[in-house]
Amino acid sequence: MKRTNLILTYLLPRLRDILFVGVCLSFLIRGPIIFSYDGDLGRHITVGNYILTYQSFPTHDVFSHTRLGERLVLHEWLADIIFAFVHRFMGLDGAVLLAALLAALTIWLVYEEIIRRGNYRLVAVIIAVCVTMVSIIHWLARPHMFTFLLLAIWTYWLERFYTSDVRDIWKFPLLMLIWANLHGAFFAGFIVWGAYAVDWIVEYRNGIKSMDSGKQLASIGILSFAATFINPFGWQLWTTAVGYVGNDFMTSRIVDHLSPNFHNKETWFFLLMIVFALFALMQDRRIRLREALLLAGWIAMGLHTIRNLPLFAVVTAPIYGSILQTWAEKLPALKKQEVNLQKTESFLRGYVWIVSTVLLLGNVLWRGIPLDEKGVGNVFLPDKMPVRAVDWLEQNPQQGNLFNDFAWGGYILYRMWPKEVVFIDGQTDFYGETLFREYLDVISMNEGWERILDGYDVSWMLVPTKGNLARQLKRNQDDGWLVIYEDDTATILRRESLSP
Repeated sequence: MKRTNLILTYLLPRLRDILFVGVCLSFLIRGPIIFSYDGDLGRHITVGNYILTYQSFPTHDVFSHTRLGERLVLHEWLADIIFAFVHRFMGLDGAVLLAALLAALTIWLVYEEIIRRGNYRLVAVIIAVCVTMVSIIHWLARPHMFTFLLLAIWTYWLERFYTSDVRDIWKFPLLMLIWANLHGAFFAGFIVWGAYAVDWIVEYRNGIKSMDSGKQLASIGILSFAATFINPFGWQLWTTAVGYVGNDFMTSRIVDHLSPNFHNKETWFFLLMIVFALFALMQDRRIRLREALLLAGWIAMGLHTIRNLPLFAVVTAPIYGSILQTWAEKLPALKKQEVNLQKTESFLRGYVWIVSTVLLLGNVLWRGIPLDEKGVGNVFLPDKMPVRAVDWLEQNPQQGNLFNDFAWGGYILYRMWPKEVVFIDGQTDFYGETLFREYLDVISMNEGWERILDGYDVSWMLVPTKGNLARQLKRNQDDGWLVIYEDDTATILRRESLSP
């Protein structure tokens, strides 16, 4: 009997383990959708492969002909290497599995933090599910998934530091060192730190916090800021990471920089959390200043830019947990349920579920068994990316400089670099506003669009078949462009005088 109980102790899952498995599977079911809407994953893999192959960083651009030789700052170089490394072993399956594990681990930490702050397990599950539903709109196999995880760790560590006698300051700059080399949104950590700094100033003036605690909080900020300069590119990392954030022209034309559209069902959980925050005014427990700053600030940032929704969710999750807890405690049935769950889970060691899930899913993908809902596997979708057109180009390579669709640049690099370089890709912070405007002028066929192509000595194009540029050029043969390949997704055109 004791042996049976011991086996069940390790085999039966806890609620946190069920959440981990559920999120991981939810991510994998989305499969190719999470990387087929733009080619950014392709660029990250290509850059990472360059670093792994040559054991050095490309300090000057070798991926485009428009900025060839220009100074290149790779603010996501470590994430590029990680994605390239897993891709070498498991292909695109590896990249998707990595992103799924980052998402699952983040939700697992959200649940754990809500429990750690004394809330009911049912409350933690509800909030964790809400965080999942809010963040799912920006679940992509890209480096920002590291920020999703690291911002949660950073925020929860700050709360523990601020409310306890634990003073392990060293782990904050260490975390920031890793974060700054993984993804450019590391500055989100300093936004959270700022809320705690303001809270400390007010509490110090009220005689609640000591000067010593303020010095330690300042040390975290200063040392962490200094840690961001420990990277292959020094101070230029900051200019690249935040340099274009205030550029309204560029950010207003990039989908994940736009404000959320509440007619889209995927944003409704965010709307629900905003409305629920208003009910905090009715609760018995008074919201602390730092909580109010984080709640209001991240709601504002989520309303401004859709890519901030996952960050809003992980930062504010424990705050929502505390709000919901005040009402949950008024229901005796929930308190009884919590006692029973706590008693049951105190005997369970469900880590076998997490380990088994990772090993099982990895093995399934390794064997080539598709897990996505459409059963096509983790491949770039031919109705979103120029898959068939690039297949044709591999058999019929073109000479001269290319003009390509913005969203396809990373995919072209993934399939064709170094034989082919691009006009532009998703790294907008590198290409800058001037080139981006020129790109928009060409695809819109604005006045002077031909001069732009002449200036970059463009010989051929790879553009969407249903786009304005392809349709107009096919209609007006006198413009001197000849269709040399066409399918439902992509069209390849070449200057007629330069046709092979």
